[in-house]
Amino acid sequence: MIRKNMKVTALELDSESVIYLKHSFPLEHVKIVNDQTFQVIEADFLKKDLKEIYGDQSFAIIGNFPYNISTQIVFKTIENREQIPEFGGMFQKEVAQRICAPHGSKTYGILSVLAQVYYEADYVFTVGPEVFDPPPRVDSGVLFLKRRDNYDNLTCSYSILRQVVKLAFQQRRKTLRNSLKTMNLPDEMREKDIFSLRPEQISVDAFVELATQIEKL
Repeated sequence: MIRKNMKVTALELDSESVIYLKHSFPLEHVKIVNDQTFQVIEADFLKKDLKEIYGDQSFAIIGNFPYNISTQIVFKTIENREQIPEFGGMFQKEVAQRICAPHGSKTYGILSVLAQVYYEADYVFTVGPEVFDPPPRVDSGVLFLKRRDNYDNLTCSYSILRQVVKLAFQQRRKTLRNSLKTMNLPDEMREKDIFSLRPEQISVDAFVELATQIEKL
């Protein structure tokens, strides 16, 4: 990316890795475009305000994501979706499969619904542990997400959608009639057919429609 004069910002939490990156890509060996083609920022991605780096500009996220926080990275990307049209990288295979999972599958869950509402998810390929040193105990998966053209035309807010989906999957063996009980919904709504289903039986579009109806109450 640097050789093609793309502007690259690397966020790295580990100070030793920051030193390595700055040594490996010194600015005098990089053609400067728009003041700076490559910069390394020592920061926690989950805590960093991305507008401090990019302002209102759009940007893509690419990474070999730490497996223990990859889910939170996806959620932060969704929250900043207005600026992030593309997102891709390497995840633990199980996490990548959850993001792409269709409704009706065992891996379909909160991450699946919220990611697929705003992004088209494509599982690209699997990476075995033998290519790493030291090798991890799990397979990895490379995933590419492209923001949907109609991502900003949803009929419900992200906050209410997230609340509904989270409550539903926290008790995934129960029907919505039970799992959404704390929302104190009207009896006539709770009698609808969708409330007799478990969350894994409900499509992404159906979750959006349900959240829309709840938000209108």
